[in-house]
Amino acid sequence: MMNGEAKNGSGLAAKLARPNILELQPYRCARDDYSEGVLLDANENALGPTSVPSNSLDPYDNHLVLERYPDPYQITLKEKYAAYRGHGLSHANIFCGVGSDEAIDLLIRIFCKPGVDNILITPPTYGMYTVCAKTNDVEVKACPLSESFDLRVSETLESANAQTKLLFICSPGNPTSKAISLSEIEKVAASSRYEGIVVVDEAYVDFSDKGSAVSLTQKYPNIVVLQTLSKAFGLAGIRCGFAIGASDVIQLMNNVKAPYNVNSMTSEVAINAVNSIDTLTKNVSTILEQRDSVVKKLNSLSFVVKVFSSDSNFLLFRIKEKAKEVYTTMAARGVVVRYRGNELHCFECLRVTIGTAEENQKFLELLIKTYEDLT
Repeated sequence: MMNGEAKNGSGLAAKLARPNILELQPYRCARDDYSEGVLLDANENALGPTSVPSNSLDPYDNHLVLERYPDPYQITLKEKYAAYRGHGLSHANIFCGVGSDEAIDLLIRIFCKPGVDNILITPPTYGMYTVCAKTNDVEVKACPLSESFDLRVSETLESANAQTKLLFICSPGNPTSKAISLSEIEKVAASSRYEGIVVVDEAYVDFSDKGSAVSLTQKYPNIVVLQTLSKAFGLAGIRCGFAIGASDVIQLMNNVKAPYNVNSMTSEVAINAVNSIDTLTKNVSTILEQRDSVVKKLNSLSFVVKVFSSDSNFLLFRIKEKAKEVYTTMAARGVVVRYRGNELHCFECLRVTIGTAEENQKFLELLIKTYEDLT
Protein backbone atom coordinates (compact mmCIF):
# COMPACT_ATOMS: atom_id res chain seq x y z
CA MET A 1 0.00 0.00 0.00
CA MET A 2 1.16 3.54 -0.74
CA ASN A 3 1.77 5.67 2.34
CA GLY A 4 0.35 9.14 2.77
CA GLU A 5 3.48 11.05 1.80
CA ALA A 6 3.98 9.15 -1.45
CA LYS A 7 0.32 9.34 -2.37
CA ASN A 8 0.00 13.05 -1.60
CA GLY A 9 3.24 14.00 -3.31
CA SER A 10 4.97 15.33 -0.21
CA GLY A 11 7.65 12.64 0.20
CA LEU A 12 10.94 12.10 -1.57
CA ALA A 13 9.58 9.08 -3.46
CA ALA A 14 6.78 11.16 -4.95
CA LYS A 15 9.21 13.84 -6.06
CA LEU A 16 11.57 11.43 -7.80
CA ALA A 17 9.39 8.59 -9.03
CA ARG A 18 8.04 8.33 -12.55
CA PRO A 19 4.46 9.64 -12.86
CA ASN A 20 3.14 6.30 -14.17
CA ILE A 21 4.42 4.59 -11.01
CA LEU A 22 2.71 7.12 -8.75
CA GLU A 23 -0.53 6.58 -10.65
CA LEU A 24 -0.22 2.78 -10.56
CA GLN A 25 -2.99 0.76 -8.98
CA PRO A 26 -1.09 -2.24 -7.55
CA TYR A 27 -2.32 -5.77 -8.01
CA ARG A 28 -4.47 -6.80 -5.09
CA CYS A 29 -3.84 -10.42 -4.21
CA ALA A 30 -6.09 -12.59 -2.09
CA ARG A 31 -3.86 -12.32 1.00
CA ASP A 32 -4.25 -8.54 0.99
CA ASP A 33 -7.80 -9.14 2.17
CA TYR A 34 -7.81 -12.28 4.32
CA SER A 35 -5.16 -14.71 5.56
CA GLU A 36 -7.04 -16.89 8.05
CA GLY A 37 -9.91 -19.36 7.88
CA VAL A 38 -10.86 -21.82 5.15
CA LEU A 39 -9.04 -20.12 2.28
CA LEU A 40 -10.87 -20.80 -0.98
CA ASP A 41 -9.98 -17.47 -2.59
CA ALA A 42 -6.59 -17.82 -4.32
CA ASN A 43 -7.08 -20.89 -6.57
CA GLU A 44 -4.38 -22.81 -4.71
CA ASN A 45 -4.31 -26.61 -4.55
CA ALA A 46 -5.75 -27.51 -1.15
CA LEU A 47 -4.60 -31.12 -1.53
CA GLY A 48 -1.02 -30.00 -1.06
CA PRO A 49 2.18 -30.04 -3.10
CA THR A 50 3.04 -32.62 -5.72
CA SER A 51 6.45 -32.89 -4.08
CA VAL A 52 8.48 -31.36 -1.24
CA PRO A 53 12.14 -30.48 -0.60
CA SER A 54 14.55 -33.27 0.12
CA ASN A 55 15.33 -33.74 3.82
CA SER A 56 18.62 -31.98 4.46
CA LEU A 57 18.78 -31.69 8.25
CA ASP A 58 18.82 -35.20 9.72
CA PRO A 59 21.42 -36.14 8.75
CA TYR A 60 22.85 -32.82 7.64
CA ASP A 61 23.19 -32.80 3.87
CA ASN A 62 24.25 -29.76 1.87
CA HIS A 63 23.67 -31.51 -1.44
CA LEU A 64 22.42 -28.27 -2.98
CA VAL A 65 25.73 -26.55 -2.19
CA LEU A 66 23.83 -23.53 -0.95
CA GLU A 67 26.97 -21.41 -0.57
CA ARG A 68 27.18 -21.39 -4.37
CA TYR A 69 24.93 -19.55 -6.82
CA PRO A 70 22.37 -21.74 -8.63
CA ASP A 71 22.34 -22.69 -12.29
CA PRO A 72 21.39 -19.41 -13.98
CA TYR A 73 19.49 -21.21 -16.74
CA GLN A 74 18.02 -24.22 -14.87
CA ILE A 75 18.88 -26.60 -17.69
CA THR A 76 18.02 -29.81 -15.82
CA LEU A 77 14.60 -28.51 -14.78
CA LYS A 78 13.88 -27.23 -18.29
CA GLU A 79 14.83 -30.53 -19.89
CA LYS A 80 12.55 -32.47 -17.56
CA TYR A 81 9.69 -30.02 -18.06
CA ALA A 82 10.14 -30.12 -21.84
CA ALA A 83 9.98 -33.91 -21.78
CA TYR A 84 6.82 -33.78 -19.67
CA ARG A 85 5.01 -31.31 -21.93
CA GLY A 86 6.19 -32.98 -25.14
CA HIS A 87 5.46 -31.56 -28.62
CA GLY A 88 9.13 -31.60 -29.58
CA LEU A 89 10.19 -29.07 -26.95
CA SER A 90 13.78 -28.69 -25.81
CA HIS A 91 15.28 -26.63 -23.00
CA ALA A 92 15.93 -23.86 -25.55
CA ASN A 93 12.15 -23.41 -25.87
CA ILE A 94 11.62 -22.84 -22.15
CA PHE A 95 12.21 -19.87 -19.87
CA CYS A 96 12.11 -20.57 -16.14
CA GLY A 97 11.26 -17.76 -13.77
CA VAL A 98 9.59 -16.54 -10.61
CA GLY A 99 6.04 -17.66 -11.29
CA SER A 100 4.40 -16.52 -14.51
CA ASP A 101 4.59 -12.90 -13.38
CA GLU A 102 8.30 -12.56 -14.12
CA ALA A 103 7.69 -13.78 -17.67
CA ILE A 104 4.83 -11.31 -18.14
CA ASP A 105 7.01 -8.42 -17.02
CA LEU A 106 9.97 -9.54 -19.14
CA LEU A 107 7.90 -9.88 -22.30
CA ILE A 108 6.57 -6.36 -21.87
CA ARG A 109 10.02 -4.94 -21.17
CA ILE A 110 11.55 -6.74 -24.14
CA PHE A 111 8.94 -6.06 -26.80
CA CYS A 112 7.20 -2.81 -25.83
CA LYS A 113 8.74 0.65 -26.11
CA PRO A 114 7.58 2.77 -23.16
CA GLY A 115 5.20 5.51 -24.20
CA VAL A 116 4.96 4.13 -27.74
CA ASP A 117 3.76 0.53 -27.86
CA ASN A 118 0.77 -1.18 -26.26
CA ILE A 119 -0.50 -4.54 -25.12
CA LEU A 120 -3.98 -5.92 -25.76
CA ILE A 121 -5.95 -7.76 -23.09
CA THR A 122 -9.32 -9.50 -23.17
CA PRO A 123 -11.19 -8.70 -19.95
CA PRO A 124 -12.30 -10.01 -17.59
CA THR A 125 -8.78 -11.32 -17.13
CA TYR A 126 -5.74 -11.57 -14.89
CA GLY A 127 -4.82 -8.21 -13.41
CA MET A 128 -1.03 -8.48 -13.61
CA TYR A 129 -0.98 -7.84 -17.37
CA THR A 130 -2.17 -4.31 -16.70
CA VAL A 131 0.04 -3.80 -13.64
CA CYS A 132 3.18 -4.86 -15.52
CA ALA A 133 2.27 -2.72 -18.52
CA LYS A 134 1.58 0.36 -16.42
CA THR A 135 4.81 -0.16 -14.47
CA ASN A 136 6.69 -0.10 -17.76
CA ASP A 137 4.74 2.92 -19.08
CA VAL A 138 3.05 0.83 -21.77
CA GLU A 139 -0.52 1.51 -22.87
CA VAL A 140 -3.17 -1.15 -22.28
CA LYS A 141 -5.82 -1.70 -24.92
CA ALA A 142 -8.79 -3.97 -24.27
CA CYS A 143 -11.24 -6.05 -26.28
CA PRO A 144 -13.67 -7.73 -23.88
CA LEU A 145 -14.66 -11.35 -24.08
CA SER A 146 -18.29 -12.04 -24.89
CA GLU A 147 -20.78 -12.33 -22.04
CA SER A 148 -20.31 -16.10 -22.24
CA PHE A 149 -16.53 -15.52 -21.91
CA ASP A 150 -15.64 -16.48 -25.47
CA LEU A 151 -12.85 -14.81 -27.42
CA ARG A 152 -14.26 -12.49 -30.07
CA VAL A 153 -11.61 -13.16 -32.68
CA SER A 154 -12.55 -10.61 -35.31
CA GLU A 155 -13.13 -7.82 -32.79
CA THR A 156 -9.90 -8.66 -30.99
CA LEU A 157 -7.89 -8.45 -34.20
CA GLU A 158 -9.58 -5.15 -35.05
CA SER A 159 -8.57 -3.76 -31.65
CA ALA A 160 -4.87 -4.28 -32.34
CA ASN A 161 -2.78 -1.75 -34.21
CA ALA A 162 0.79 -1.48 -35.45
CA GLN A 163 1.97 -0.66 -31.93
CA THR A 164 0.32 -3.71 -30.33
CA LYS A 165 3.24 -5.98 -29.55
CA LEU A 166 1.62 -8.44 -27.13
CA LEU A 167 -1.87 -9.92 -27.00
CA PHE A 168 -2.63 -11.71 -23.73
CA ILE A 169 -5.17 -14.53 -23.75
CA CYS A 170 -5.82 -16.15 -20.38
CA SER A 171 -6.94 -19.75 -20.98
CA PRO A 172 -8.42 -21.16 -18.84
CA GLY A 173 -9.38 -17.69 -17.79
CA ASN A 174 -9.25 -15.99 -14.44
CA PRO A 175 -11.87 -15.15 -13.23
CA THR A 176 -13.89 -16.80 -16.01
CA SER A 177 -12.60 -20.39 -15.43
CA LYS A 178 -13.23 -21.04 -19.14
CA ALA A 179 -10.67 -22.29 -21.66
CA ILE A 180 -10.42 -20.66 -25.07
CA SER A 181 -10.43 -23.28 -27.81
CA LEU A 182 -7.13 -23.91 -29.57
CA SER A 183 -8.83 -23.29 -32.90
CA GLU A 184 -9.66 -19.73 -31.83
CA ILE A 185 -6.12 -19.11 -30.60
CA GLU A 186 -4.79 -20.45 -33.89
CA LYS A 187 -7.03 -18.06 -35.84
CA VAL A 188 -5.43 -15.13 -34.04
CA ALA A 189 -1.89 -16.46 -34.43
CA ALA A 190 -2.38 -17.17 -38.14
CA SER A 191 -4.01 -13.85 -38.98
CA SER A 192 -2.16 -11.35 -41.14
CA ARG A 193 -4.05 -8.61 -39.30
CA TYR A 194 -1.87 -8.95 -36.21
CA GLU A 195 1.93 -9.04 -36.31
CA GLY A 196 2.72 -9.19 -32.61
CA ILE A 197 3.08 -12.04 -30.13
CA VAL A 198 0.13 -14.03 -28.82
CA VAL A 199 0.73 -14.80 -25.14
CA VAL A 200 -1.45 -17.65 -23.89
CA ASP A 201 -1.50 -17.78 -20.10
CA GLU A 202 -2.21 -21.38 -19.09
CA ALA A 203 -1.88 -21.31 -15.31
CA TYR A 204 -4.84 -23.73 -14.99
CA VAL A 205 -4.25 -25.88 -18.07
CA ASP A 206 -3.75 -29.12 -16.12
CA PHE A 207 -7.40 -28.98 -14.99
CA SER A 208 -8.68 -28.62 -18.55
CA ASP A 209 -9.44 -31.25 -21.18
CA LYS A 210 -9.29 -28.68 -24.00
CA GLY A 211 -5.57 -29.11 -24.68
CA SER A 212 -2.60 -26.77 -24.45
CA ALA A 213 -1.40 -24.09 -26.84
CA VAL A 214 2.06 -25.62 -26.41
CA SER A 215 0.90 -27.86 -29.27
CA LEU A 216 0.86 -24.76 -31.51
CA THR A 217 4.26 -23.29 -30.64
CA GLN A 218 6.24 -25.26 -33.22
CA LYS A 219 3.88 -24.18 -35.99
CA TYR A 220 3.47 -20.58 -34.83
CA PRO A 221 6.66 -18.88 -33.58
CA ASN A 222 4.51 -15.89 -32.56
CA ILE A 223 2.86 -17.89 -29.75
CA VAL A 224 4.33 -17.84 -26.24
CA VAL A 225 2.67 -20.01 -23.59
CA LEU A 226 2.89 -19.25 -19.87
CA GLN A 227 2.57 -22.07 -17.33
CA THR A 228 3.19 -22.43 -13.60
CA LEU A 229 3.69 -24.95 -10.82
CA SER A 230 1.48 -22.88 -8.51
CA LYS A 231 -1.88 -24.45 -9.34
CA ALA A 232 -2.23 -28.13 -10.26
CA PHE A 233 1.24 -28.96 -8.94
CA GLY A 234 0.30 -27.37 -5.60
CA LEU A 235 3.51 -25.37 -5.36
CA ALA A 236 2.40 -21.76 -5.08
CA GLY A 237 4.90 -21.29 -2.27
CA ILE A 238 8.00 -21.90 -4.41
CA ARG A 239 7.09 -19.36 -7.12
CA CYS A 240 8.17 -21.24 -10.24
CA GLY A 241 6.76 -20.66 -13.69
CA PHE A 242 7.63 -21.11 -17.34
CA ALA A 243 7.38 -19.39 -20.69
CA ILE A 244 7.35 -21.74 -23.68
CA GLY A 245 7.97 -20.55 -27.21
CA ALA A 246 10.37 -20.02 -30.08
CA SER A 247 14.02 -20.24 -29.07
CA ASP A 248 14.83 -16.70 -30.20
CA VAL A 249 12.13 -15.26 -27.93
CA ILE A 250 13.26 -17.43 -25.01
CA GLN A 251 16.88 -16.37 -25.56
CA LEU A 252 15.94 -12.71 -25.22
CA MET A 253 14.12 -13.48 -21.99
CA ASN A 254 17.24 -15.23 -20.68
CA ASN A 255 19.34 -12.24 -21.73
CA VAL A 256 17.19 -9.76 -19.81
CA LYS A 257 16.34 -11.69 -16.64
CA ALA A 258 18.26 -11.31 -13.39
CA PRO A 259 21.36 -13.58 -13.29
CA TYR A 260 20.11 -16.10 -10.69
CA ASN A 261 16.37 -15.63 -10.73
CA VAL A 262 15.42 -19.16 -9.62
CA ASN A 263 17.02 -20.35 -6.38
CA SER A 264 18.43 -23.82 -5.75
CA MET A 265 15.69 -24.88 -3.33
CA THR A 266 12.92 -23.88 -5.72
CA SER A 267 14.70 -25.73 -8.51
CA GLU A 268 15.02 -28.93 -6.46
CA VAL A 269 11.35 -28.96 -5.46
CA ALA A 270 10.32 -28.23 -9.05
CA ILE A 271 12.41 -31.12 -10.37
CA ASN A 272 10.99 -33.42 -7.70
CA ALA A 273 7.49 -32.35 -8.75
CA VAL A 274 8.04 -33.00 -12.45
CA ASN A 275 9.29 -36.43 -11.42
CA SER A 276 6.03 -37.02 -9.52
CA ILE A 277 3.43 -36.87 -12.28
CA ASP A 278 1.45 -39.78 -10.78
CA THR A 279 0.79 -37.62 -7.71
CA LEU A 280 -0.17 -34.69 -9.93
CA THR A 281 -2.63 -36.84 -11.88
CA LYS A 282 -4.19 -38.23 -8.71
CA ASN A 283 -4.63 -34.79 -7.14
CA VAL A 284 -6.11 -33.28 -10.29
CA SER A 285 -8.59 -36.15 -10.55
CA THR A 286 -9.67 -35.64 -6.94
CA ILE A 287 -10.13 -31.90 -7.46
CA LEU A 288 -12.21 -32.44 -10.59
CA GLU A 289 -14.44 -34.91 -8.75
CA GLN A 290 -14.93 -32.39 -5.98
CA ARG A 291 -15.62 -29.67 -8.54
CA ASP A 292 -18.42 -31.70 -10.08
CA SER A 293 -19.89 -32.28 -6.64
CA VAL A 294 -19.82 -28.56 -5.76
CA VAL A 295 -21.32 -27.63 -9.13
CA LYS A 296 -24.20 -30.03 -8.56
CA LYS A 297 -24.92 -28.58 -5.12
CA LEU A 298 -24.68 -24.95 -6.27
CA ASN A 299 -27.06 -25.62 -9.13
CA SER A 300 -29.59 -26.96 -6.65
CA LEU A 301 -29.69 -23.70 -4.66
CA SER A 302 -32.58 -21.38 -5.49
CA PHE A 303 -30.53 -18.21 -4.99
CA VAL A 304 -27.76 -19.28 -7.38
CA VAL A 305 -28.59 -17.80 -10.77
CA LYS A 306 -25.78 -19.38 -12.78
CA VAL A 307 -22.74 -21.58 -12.32
CA PHE A 308 -20.37 -20.94 -15.18
CA SER A 309 -18.77 -23.91 -16.91
CA SER A 310 -15.29 -24.52 -15.51
CA ASP A 311 -12.05 -25.78 -17.00
CA SER A 312 -10.16 -24.88 -13.83
CA ASN A 313 -9.84 -25.69 -10.13
CA PHE A 314 -12.34 -22.98 -9.25
CA LEU A 315 -15.90 -21.96 -10.01
CA LEU A 316 -17.42 -18.62 -10.90
CA PHE A 317 -21.07 -18.37 -9.96
CA ARG A 318 -23.74 -15.67 -9.83
CA ILE A 319 -26.24 -15.23 -7.02
CA LYS A 320 -29.46 -13.22 -7.04
CA GLU A 321 -28.24 -10.36 -4.87
CA LYS A 322 -25.84 -9.10 -2.20
CA ALA A 323 -22.78 -10.95 -3.49
CA LYS A 324 -20.34 -8.57 -1.82
CA GLU A 325 -22.15 -8.75 1.50
CA VAL A 326 -22.19 -12.54 1.27
CA TYR A 327 -18.45 -12.50 0.60
CA THR A 328 -17.52 -10.27 3.53
CA THR A 329 -19.89 -12.02 5.93
CA MET A 330 -18.63 -15.46 5.01
CA ALA A 331 -15.04 -14.31 5.47
CA ALA A 332 -15.86 -12.96 8.92
CA ARG A 333 -17.40 -16.35 9.74
CA GLY A 334 -14.34 -18.29 8.63
CA VAL A 335 -14.69 -19.24 4.95
CA VAL A 336 -13.01 -16.98 2.42
CA VAL A 337 -14.06 -16.91 -1.25
CA ARG A 338 -13.42 -14.08 -3.73
CA TYR A 339 -15.84 -11.35 -4.74
CA ARG A 340 -15.67 -10.78 -8.49
CA GLY A 341 -18.72 -8.58 -8.98
CA ASN A 342 -16.54 -5.63 -9.96
CA GLU A 343 -15.24 -7.47 -13.04
CA LEU A 344 -16.77 -7.13 -16.52
CA HIS A 345 -19.69 -9.55 -17.11
CA CYS A 346 -19.40 -10.74 -13.48
CA PHE A 347 -22.30 -8.87 -11.85
CA GLU A 348 -23.15 -10.41 -8.44
CA CYS A 349 -20.51 -13.10 -8.95
CA LEU A 350 -18.38 -14.99 -6.46
CA ARG A 351 -15.38 -17.16 -7.21
CA VAL A 352 -14.61 -20.20 -5.09
CA THR A 353 -11.55 -22.44 -5.22
CA ILE A 354 -12.28 -26.15 -5.04
CA GLY A 355 -10.80 -27.34 -1.75
CA THR A 356 -10.84 -30.61 0.14
CA ALA A 357 -14.16 -32.40 0.60
CA GLU A 358 -14.38 -31.03 4.13
CA GLU A 359 -13.60 -27.47 3.04
CA ASN A 360 -16.12 -27.64 0.23
CA GLN A 361 -18.81 -28.82 2.63
CA LYS A 362 -18.05 -25.97 5.03
CA PHE A 363 -18.25 -23.52 2.13
CA LEU A 364 -21.62 -24.79 0.95
CA GLU A 365 -23.14 -24.86 4.42
CA LEU A 366 -21.94 -21.36 5.24
CA LEU A 367 -22.99 -19.98 1.85
CA ILE A 368 -26.55 -21.19 2.42
CA LYS A 369 -26.65 -19.91 6.01
CA THR A 370 -25.14 -16.54 5.12
CA TYR A 371 -27.49 -15.91 2.21
CA GLU A 372 -30.47 -16.78 4.37
CA ASP A 373 -29.30 -14.40 7.09
CA LEU A 374 -28.74 -11.53 4.67
CA THR A 375 -31.97 -11.86 2.71
